[in-house]
This record gives sequence, structure tokens and C-alpha cells, in this order.
Amino acid sequence: MKKMHPLYRGVALGLLLLTQTVQGAALAQGPVTPQLPHPILFVTQPPIRADFATITSTFGNHLAGMDVAARGGALWIRYPDGTLKNLTAAAGYGSSDPEGFQGADAIAVRDPAVHWDGQKALFSMVVGAPERQYDNSRVFYWQIYEITGLGQEETPSIRHLPNQPAQYNNVSPIYGTKDQIFFTSDRPRSGERHLYPQLDEYESAPTVSGLWSLNPANGALRLLNHAPSGDFTPLIDSFGRLLFTQWDHLQRDQQADADALALLAGNPEPYGTFDYADEGAAAAVLPLRSELFPEPRAARADLLAGTPLVGHTFNHFFPWTIHEDGSDGELLNHVGRHELHAYIAASLNNDSNVMDYYGQLARFNPNPVNNLLQIAEDPTRPGLYYAIDAPEFGTHGAGQVVSLAAPPDRSPGQMQVTYVTHRATASTEDRPENSGHYRDPLLLSDGTLVAAHTATQGEEAGEGGPLNSTYAFRLRVLAAAANGYAAAAQPLTAGITATLRYWSPDELVSYSGPLWELNPVEVYARPRPIRPLASLALPEPEAAALAQAGVDEAALRAYLRQHNLALAVVRDATTRDDFDLQQPFNLRVANSTHQTTGAPGKIYEVAALQFFQGDQLRGWRGGGSTVEPGRRVLARWLHDPAALAANAPVAAALPGSVVIHADGSAAAFVPASRALTWQLTDAQGTGVVRERYWITFQSGEIRVCSSCHGLSERDQAGNSPPRNTPQALVTLLTAWAAGQPEEETGQTLYLPAVSR
Repeated sequence: MKKMHPLYRGVALGLLLLTQTVQGAALAQGPVTPQLPHPILFVTQPPIRADFATITSTFGNHLAGMDVAARGGALWIRYPDGTLKNLTAAAGYGSSDPEGFQGADAIAVRDPAVHWDGQKALFSMVVGAPERQYDNSRVFYWQIYEITGLGQEETPSIRHLPNQPAQYNNVSPIYGTKDQIFFTSDRPRSGERHLYPQLDEYESAPTVSGLWSLNPANGALRLLNHAPSGDFTPLIDSFGRLLFTQWDHLQRDQQADADALALLAGNPEPYGTFDYADEGAAAAVLPLRSELFPEPRAARADLLAGTPLVGHTFNHFFPWTIHEDGSDGELLNHVGRHELHAYIAASLNNDSNVMDYYGQLARFNPNPVNNLLQIAEDPTRPGLYYAIDAPEFGTHGAGQVVSLAAPPDRSPGQMQVTYVTHRATASTEDRPENSGHYRDPLLLSDGTLVAAHTATQGEEAGEGGPLNSTYAFRLRVLAAAANGYAAAAQPLTAGITATLRYWSPDELVSYSGPLWELNPVEVYARPRPIRPLASLALPEPEAAALAQAGVDEAALRAYLRQHNLALAVVRDATTRDDFDLQQPFNLRVANSTHQTTGAPGKIYEVAALQFFQGDQLRGWRGGGSTVEPGRRVLARWLHDPAALAANAPVAAALPGSVVIHADGSAAAFVPASRALTWQLTDAQGTGVVRERYWITFQSGEIRVCSSCHGLSERDQAGNSPPRNTPQALVTLLTAWAAGQPEEETGQTLYLPAVSR
């Protein structure tokens, strides 16, 4: 419950700016240099020693329990002269206990984001903590709040944002260009509580289900991107793109593999994984685990035996963009592992054309990275993005500051990573070049670079209590060091300390010391970006296909929306990016002369494009006998009834598939708001080229891919992206139009075309 902090009762706010307390015990010091152009919002957080699914972890950082998000932090503002104000305390939030006990009114705060007018901000906050030992009576959730009154002489006011998902963790909120709210949430994709929580593809740890939009005024809620392992830290860039980091881990379940291998060796299952028959609440538990896609991991030598497959692993955190309506999801400018990673494994071992990449081939970017986390755009140079390349574990999501120039017209083949801090800061090596670890980069309006920094070079090595961390994050300006790279310099504060106690709930945790300073954002008015107009028009080849089929685009899109479908189109599946040599690239359409080749050698025939949908089916017992809550997403052959009813039937040996036409094209109706993936198969259904990402389509969307995999610049034969009118789309839509009842094809029943 909201309380007026006792320190503010009857006392002029201006007298307290230098002496106010944090949650009853933390002290803000006086003004410090440097002078900055605008105020900075940031949060404080008691240190958390654990670095797995805790508030600063690389993944699974959305939970609100006491062991993962300690209470006692606050939302702060630093004014240009260095003066600090505890905004949550000034608005009456936080513990008022004089000895720092964190009870019913305790808070933790994260992820501030400023409105376009600079007069208000969103942030996530969890309110409450156990009031006595062994008190498990409440489950805590991060919820979105909005604060106004940010001025130095104003009293702030905080409100809970209406109509957001209740009893779910809603984090990383930002304002859209039309004041809708974008955020990540662990609300299940379909809103069914029995599917909560969604479990990631790596450790079966709880994850957010994806990126959501909310209209607070009317409660309109929409899943924009369904991410089986999670989305993180969205932002709207200068070009109107909704940009975020997605965790891409599309590989088979390593825990299920461990169980299967244990049984083969005559040992008990260590994890107790199993499959549900379907996503229903009363779904039967199946006696076997099944994996359909992608190919097995290298650990499953039993499954790989007799095949040319070498085993597949896939794991990175890269930037993605979508439009504000959720359409046109794509890696930022199509940049991916072929431009950013240092090593990419081949998928086959029996074709000399298919090879590992280990830096032996020339490419534009000389500076590889593993991940791009906590992305921020430089407001002085639109299209220049700063991010953190951090290890998955041990550094609280902190690592090296890097930058990447990616304006909309920049080809991924012409994108270069710049190492802002020394490459040693991405590691945990004790080296002179390692100036510590960085997270939450912020580019100020005057070009100044700020980040949260700790001088710790190695992994977290704290011992004892949960708050005994060896990391000490402070907000600092970065400046040029003697080695030519940037390094932490002046702090933004003189340090903020706290004395606090809370029930865990089993044990009483005590802490007295500095708080972490995290999540800085600059407070000033900015112009609202304008959405790119190019996304509104259907590309000419596909428009020509609709004309040949006699289909009205508005009618087609209305049908898609009515049935929660999208339309996926590939112009020529035989064409692949010229730098992707890790899967077969000499491809020919089965029973056709149409082919695209990049080198002498074996040519692979492709007959079908097979789709898989992400279903929450994998459960586990955690090594015990009790079924753990939640389910992991598995790839299953496309079985959405509305999609199957609209697609042309294919042979039973190719479930979820559509035929590749003689010009290399393919087209299919697919379900919206659910993660999808696919592969090219031969006539027997054996995978030839496999998609490596999960993709989400929006209801009413027509998504066009020119190739498979899409071209950065040229295909394997040196050609530019194909411009053929896809005959598969003509065939599909001709049959669709002929099969629609008159009342469904009449123009009067359809709305205007939605924007893509």
C-alpha cells in the first residue's frame, strides 16, 4: 500500500535534496562532478550475489522473489548540477522503518523509460516483502508504474498503470510513438494460467514469453513477438523501429537429451523430462519425449549415427526489430552470426562445400562479438547503437561496451563492430587491459557515454549471504584511457548506501553498504520518430501475384485477421546468402531444372517448405517426483486448423508442408502470434536447409522473404535478390479465392488493408 514517507511530512522538499534517506536508511551525498546537460533517471538495487535468473542476470531476470530481487532500492534522479533526489521516497513509496526493515511497503525498482515530452516516465516496481519468518502468503510480481513531477522543485506522483496483465511480471516498459506501451511479460502467449511460466530452451528456467503492447486506456493487449527463450530491453530508435534483444536458442532440449542418455546407460533420469499431449490444462502426460526439429545435438551420437549430420547447437543474444504493430520481424538489418560471430559450425560432414567458419574467409567486420545486450542508440548519431557483449553467467550481464552502425539503409555485409572498451572487458581474465565490467550503456544528448561499471575483472566470487557480492556497480562517465579504448572515469554520484533487513522468507538477511546504480536514462524532450512508409505497401512481385489470382488485398488481409492467420511467401527458396557456407547451398527444385549453385559439387533437391509451430509441451520434474510448473516450447509440425484448412494439401509424408514450385517459390497460410520456424526438405521429408530462428507473424500480415536464407547482398551464384512473381502465391490464392463462400469474399464484409 502507498504510504507517505515520514521524512516528507511537513518539510519543504528543497531542504531535503542533499540529506534524504533511501528506504529509511540510505544516504545520498552532495553534488559531484561531472556537469551533464540533462537530468539522469536511474535505479538503485541491493547487490545480489547469485547470477542465475536474478535481477541482473543475462536471462531469466524478470522474477520478483526475495532471493532474486532484494528490496531496498529506489528510483532516483540526478540533476545536471549533481544533486540527487529519491523519487520513489518523495512520492511515498518504500519502507519507512527507521532501522531499514523491508516489510509490506518495501519496494524494488527497475527499467525507467522517459516519455517523448520529457515530463514523465515509466518504470517497473515490485511492492512488498514478507513481514515475518516463513511468510509465503504472497507471490510478488513486477508491475508497470508511471511517474510525473520530475522537476527539481516538483513533488513526484506515481500511479500504477491500468489494464496491464495482473499477477504477471511486466518489465522493461517503454512508450510507443502513439503512447501505447511496449514491454516484456511472462504472461503466457495464450493467457492460459496452466502454461505459466514459459520455460526457456536452455535450462528450463522461467522466461518472459515475448514482447507485448498495451493501450492503457482501453486495455487492448497484444503479443507482438513470441520468444521461446525471451526478449529483453526494447527501445524505439530514431527511425521508428521497435528494437530489442532476443535470445535465440533454437536447439533440442539438452535436459531431455541427458535423461535419454542416462536411460541408455541404465541410470536414473537426472531431470525427469516428459511431453504433454497438447497445450490443454488436462493434457495427458506421454511416456516418451519426442523432438522433431532441429537436428540432434552433438551429444546424441546415437541419433546422429548413420547420418552426415554433425550435431547442432545455437545460442546468442542479438538485436531484432519489428514495426510497432508487430509486423516485419527481422534481425536488425538482417545482421546475424555470419557478420558477428567468430566461429560457425557446419551442419554436414560429407560435403566439402559445407564448411566451418573460423575467420578464414574475408568479411567486412573484423571484430567478432558473442552477444549484444542492453542496446542503446546514440541520439547524436542516429543508427549508431551501443551494447554490451557479456558472458552468460558470472558477471551479472556486464562485459564489454561495443558499438554497431546500422541505419536502415546499411547492408549487414557492410556493418562493423567497434570495440569501445578493450576486448578484455568481455572476458573474466585478470589482465591489465581489463578495466572491469560494464552494463547499461547510455549515450547522452551531448555525446557523453555513461555506463554502470564495476572494477571487478573476474567472475562473481562473493561468499556468505545473498547480498555479499564482489561486484559494485556505479554509474560513471567513460573517457579515453591510455590504451586508446574507453574506460570508466568520473562517477555520477558520490555513492548511495543503505542499511536494510528482510526475511528471505526463511532467514533474516541483513546488509549495510553501497547499492548498485543501474539503468540510467536521460530526461529531456525528444521528437517522436515517424514509422517508415516503405512498410505499408505490398512488394511489386507479390502485388502482381494477387492480381494474377484475382484477389483483392484488403479482402485477403481481412480474412487473415478474422482467422488469426498470416501469409508467408518465399520467392526463390533455391537462393541463399553467399556467405552462408554452413548448410547446403547448391539447390535445385525437385522435378525441375530450376536451380541456384555457388560451387561445383553435390546439388540438393528441395521439394517442400515444412513449417513448425512452437507449442508449450515439454514438462519436467526437476530430478524429483513432483512436476514443476510451466512448460518449455517444442517445435511441432504445423497443425493450426485454420492454416491447414487454407493451405494446399501435401503428401502425408510431409506434414505441415507446402510444395516448392518450379520457380523456387513457396507460399503458406500460417498462424499468427505464435513462434514459427521451418525447413526445406527433399521429397522424402528429409531436412536439407533448416531455419535457425523462431519467427512470429502478426494477424493480417503478408510476410515476404526473397530467399532462404535471405541475402545480405548477393546469393551463392552472385545474383541480387530475386524479383520473380512467386507462382506458389498465385496458385495458393487462386485456390483460396475459389474455395471461399460468397459471403466471405464479398467486398462489403472486409475492412481496409491493415498496415504491415
